[in-house]
Amino acid sequence: QVQLVESGGGLVQPGASLRLSCAASGPGFSSYTLGWFRQAPEKEREFVAAQRWSGGYPLYADSVKGRFTISRDIAKNTLFLQMNSLKPEDTAVYYCGTTRVVRSSWHDVGYYGNWGQGTQVIVSS
Repeated sequence: QVQLVESGGGLVQPGASLRLSCAASGPGFSSYTLGWFRQAPEKEREFVAAQRWSGGYPLYADSVKGRFTISRDIAKNTLFLQMNSLKPEDTAVYYCGTTRVVRSSWHDVGYYGNWGQGTQVIVSS
């Protein structure tokens, strides 16, 4: 069973940066696509970014394109989400999950599993 553990959240001011980490372990996770999602209070979990662990072009939600960057450290089995120019509307619990669907479905939360426990990001002045 793949296990994912997120970390790196915190309280920051608008315009600041944070880097989230998602440590992966367990058999076969390298064959997955890993995605970042976020969930604000009383809202649905929404897609942020995703990338195949094996490499290739990442996919971003329009709301974060140009501000967030997804990457991975293969040696450390860790997925990252570099978040720059943070806005109050980025406030949410951020989760990572795995999927094996095609790229055109990477945005769909219903195709993901092996969710981590999440890490809280609060952007406020």
